[in-house]
Amino acid sequence: MALLNVNIDHVATIRQARRADEPDPVWAAVQCELAGANGITVHLRKDRRHICDRDVRVLKETVACKFNLEMGMDAEMVKIAEQIRPDQVTLVPENRAELTTEGGLDCVGQLKRLDEVVTRMHKKGIRVSTFIIADEKQILASAETGCDAVELHTGQYANATTDAQIERRLNELRDGRDIALAAGLVVHAGHGLTYRNIKPVARIENLGEFNIGHSIIARAVLVGMRQAVEEMNKLIAHPF
Repeated sequence: MALLNVNIDHVATIRQARRADEPDPVWAAVQCELAGANGITVHLRKDRRHICDRDVRVLKETVACKFNLEMGMDAEMVKIAEQIRPDQVTLVPENRAELTTEGGLDCVGQLKRLDEVVTRMHKKGIRVSTFIIADEKQILASAETGCDAVELHTGQYANATTDAQIERRLNELRDGRDIALAAGLVVHAGHGLTYRNIKPVARIENLGEFNIGHSIIARAVLVGMRQAVEEMNKLIAHPF
């Protein structure tokens, strides 16, 4: 059974809308853990549009479960990760103007840099995952550079509108899983997953964890964080 990592970026988005001190993503992380989350995920962006450096430092000190830091591969973020030492970094592409992460990391095109970053993270005892589309070349490049895991981009599945499109995207995820497992990688999944579309993906065997943020935070605004996390956990645990 896959486990749930909750991305709490958008708790910070609400805070930053008024540049205030609440709601504090650290408080949200506590509620997620009490509700049974397996991990906490945050994305420290270069423009600090939501999560800030203070959040990452305090979360590292307070999160009792897995702490996963999403980040780009630029020099600033690599240094921050080396200092903070999260349990895992998930390497993602990042464009300043995007609303959310678009597409997967180009591991093939950035193979040398990826190898350098993985080596530096491993020296600090940090596991490394890449956020990639379910493409064989990208998966094998992740394995070649020594990554511990890959997170398969589920955005195309989430955006599919017909039964045929949905099944095609699910098959791509299954194929990607098989390639990754054969290469010795742990397989995660995430992006665009909601309470309405999670079950078919949760039925895919041998996915280690899901990283889900926006949908959970959106529901938490109405029902509270603990209930929102518990409801998503139930869907993942009982997908049939």
